[in-house]
This record gives sequence, C-alpha cells and structure tokens, in this order.
Amino acid sequence: MRPTAASLEAAATASALACRLAHPADAVLSEFFRAHRELGSHDRALVAETVFSVLRHKRLLEALVPEPTPRRLALASLVKFGGISIAALNSLLGRDDHEWLVALKRSAPDTLPAAVRLSLPDWIWERLAGERGEQEAAAIARSLLNTAPLDLRVNTLRAARDEVLRALTADGIAAEPTPYSPVGLRVTGRPAINRHPLFASGAVEVQDESSQLSCTLLAPKRHEMVVDFCAGAGGKSLMLGALMRSQGRIYAFDVSAARLARLKPRLKRSGLSNLYAHPIANENDLRVKRLAGKIDRVLVDAPCSGLGTLRRNPDLKWRQSPQSVEELKAKQAAILRAAATLLKPGGRLVYATCSLLAEENEDIVAAFLAEHGNFQKLHCGGALKQQGIALDTGEFLKLFPHLHGTDGFFAAAMERKIPPTSL
Repeated sequence: MRPTAASLEAAATASALACRLAHPADAVLSEFFRAHRELGSHDRALVAETVFSVLRHKRLLEALVPEPTPRRLALASLVKFGGISIAALNSLLGRDDHEWLVALKRSAPDTLPAAVRLSLPDWIWERLAGERGEQEAAAIARSLLNTAPLDLRVNTLRAARDEVLRALTADGIAAEPTPYSPVGLRVTGRPAINRHPLFASGAVEVQDESSQLSCTLLAPKRHEMVVDFCAGAGGKSLMLGALMRSQGRIYAFDVSAARLARLKPRLKRSGLSNLYAHPIANENDLRVKRLAGKIDRVLVDAPCSGLGTLRRNPDLKWRQSPQSVEELKAKQAAILRAAATLLKPGGRLVYATCSLLAEENEDIVAAFLAEHGNFQKLHCGGALKQQGIALDTGEFLKLFPHLHGTDGFFAAAMERKIPPTSL
C-alpha cells in the first residue's frame, strides 16, 4: 500500500499522537479518523498500519533513525517493516531522506541490546528473560512484534462450525478451524466481519482462541449458576451461555457500566436468554455478597498488564510500568478472594489473565491457595482433555503466540473442596 503525501502526513501526525501514550492507541486512532473524515479507506488503512508499526518497533526505530521525528518514524516503519521500497517513496522524500533511509535499510542491529532489538522496555525484557531464559524470552518477544490473526467463535446456538466455514468460503473469505478450540475459526487477512450477515445474525463473534479455551476450561453445565466476574464487554459470558445451551443462569459482573453496555447488542444477536449483566461498584459489592456459596462455576478474567496481547495492543508495553503491575497484583488478589466466596463446595474457579508475567499468574494463584486450604488446584491439561481438547501445557494453561498462535495467556483451574461428611 503506497502512501500519498496526504496519507504520509496523516500517518506521522497520528503516530505522534499515539506515541504520547495518554490514551490507548485504538482510541487515539478513532478520534483522529473522526477529525479527518476526508481520508479514504485506503488512506485510513495505511495510517492505522503505520501507527501500530511505529508503536510495535518504537524502541528499535528510535535507536536506528537519526533525529527520529514522527515523519521519519513513519517513513522508517514503511521501509523497514512495511515492505515499501525507497524508490516507491521518492516523490515524497526530502533532500536528506534518501541517505538515512538507505542506511536504515542496510542496518543489521545485532550489536544492540536485546531489549532494544526487540523493542521492549528494559523491565519487561528483564522479567521475561529471568523467568523464561533469554532464548525463549527472545522467541516470545519476536512473536509479539507480529500482527495477531483474526479469530472467530462460532455461536453454536445459531450455526455449526462447518456451516459457517462453508459460508465464509463461498463469500471469498479464507478461514480454517482453530487448532484447539472446537468452535473457533482463524480468518486470513482483515475482512470486514462486522458487516457480514453471519456477524449480524449472531452466528459468529470475534474472540481470540485463548479466550475461548478459558471458557472451555470452566466447563459450565446446563442448569448451573455461573458468574463471569470481570466480564468486560461480555465475550466470554456469551460463550459460556452457548456452552450451557442457554439454560441455567449466568451473571456478567464488571465495575465498568460502559463496558457492560457493549454487551447489550451482542446479547441480542446471540439468542441467549440466560445471561444477566450487572455493573458492580467493586469486588465486595452487595450484589456479589448475596450470591455467596450459591454458584457452581466462576470465571475470573482478571485485570492485568495485558502483555500477552501486544500483537493487538503494542502501546501497552510503553504504557505499563513496574508500579502499575504492583497495583494490578493487589487488585488481582482481592478479586480472586472475593470471587472464591461465591462458590458452592465442589464448584470450579478459573483464574485467567492475558499477562506473560508469573507475578500476575502463578504467584497470585500460589498465594491464594496458601491462604485458602478449602481450595485445590486442578490440572488444566486433564480438564481440557475431559472436554475433548488435546492441549496439555501442564498444570496451568499457558499459551504463547510463537507456540500456539494465540495471544499470550494464562489460566489456572481450582475447585472448592467438599467437606468430609461429619459423623
């Protein structure tokens, strides 16, 4: 996609706004496009791709580009990572641009520190390398520099996966079944799924395969009482409802009424009648306390650093910090404790994050289990096998882009023990 003078200027301006890191990059782009309605669809696509490329490779580009202005960073990302030749940009280049772009094209940044080469803040690289070893940490970091695929979940209340696959193929949309989720499809390219009849009818929803697997791990049954504790816009709640064949009852809780409001049109499309969404003030809300000891299954998709989603949200690595992770850890522990009070004896609790850091994952679970002797850990590989899914990453569900093609993801399954019968 070759830029014009107007689209290059727009890409540079939008990149500068996104790199301020005051707001999420997708929100910055939405606001930018609302203010620049003169941009056509091709120009918008180029601007969006350039902004995300600059954010992805920001640290490396700033190390390689002399005087890295927003315009130079946009040009550098197009040449270094966008597949655009310098010759194709000739009409847009200033007098001194050609020289530094040629040097950039020939650069081999092998001598730079790993965190710079892989465009990570030092603190993230140090924690990943410390936990996984430098070789695996580098493989994870490289995979996070790629763009994420588009995964769909087939709503089995509306259609079968094979049926949806045939319909997409007939419309010229290339897709294939996801490797692990039995209701997932991985789409090639970026078709406008939200304008497709299958989306409008509720037959498909956009949902990463890792997220689908966390719902399968919870394994809700018909007629049960289920809580999605941090429901957000309700993607997991909708899948849980479909797994329950719209029987039983699901409560979707979230502290953000705005996020839950986005569930309303999705719920209408889905055909579910067993899902009830309620905003809560915090994890100790009275509505939560009233359900104590009454729930069969609880899913806690905890607020986290989101570092496993850097393929989609590259700005997160620059917006998070060791301090923000410390705050999140306290929140994660408090939410997990509160969610656990909801379960009946024998009930299942799944704690999940899209973080790569043990301190938000294994460490939170270990501390919880140490404090709650009435809970025991379940083996995630075994639990998935019971659902017919041949994916065994050990006692925890741990997914990585370079190994599984999903977002980076963690989940732990636990069960509230049934007390021994008293004599």
